[in-house]
Amino acid sequence: MNDTGTPKRTDFWFFWPTRVRYSEIDAQGVVFNAHYLAYFDTAITDYLRALPYRYDLGGDKAAGTDFHLVKSTVEYRAPIRFDQEIEVGVRTGKFGRTSIAFALAIFPRGGQELLSTGEIIWVNTDLRAHRSAPLPEALVAAIRKREAVAA
Repeated sequence: MNDTGTPKRTDFWFFWPTRVRYSEIDAQGVVFNAHYLAYFDTAITDYLRALPYRYDLGGDKAAGTDFHLVKSTVEYRAPIRFDQEIEVGVRTGKFGRTSIAFALAIFPRGGQELLSTGEIIWVNTDLRAHRSAPLPEALVAAIRKREAVAA
């Protein structure tokens, strides 16, 4: 991050590439706001795969836990247009005993211009008790191995 706290491309080791499809734009020809969260969600899935951490649909069935989204934010900085190639950077911003915050940023393919930023926070939840539960040890180990982040 630079001195203002704005993320830079070099803050991320993982990028998910995509091209804006016609179905993702609005009447002004820019990406409709709801699609940013879809980009973030898909990028996080591939980020977990790259850590490597295997996240199964339905969470950790043996432990009876799964992640619940508790916060999502998007900041729109510059228009993203139809057919534009973009890359979504993902990193673990921070994590605690039961929660993980993903920091996200969208850049043009190979470019430095910051088009959007976001944060997604998940809480690991005991599905039977409906209470927070410790993060999976395998996830914590994968993050510590790959990221320079304070727990």
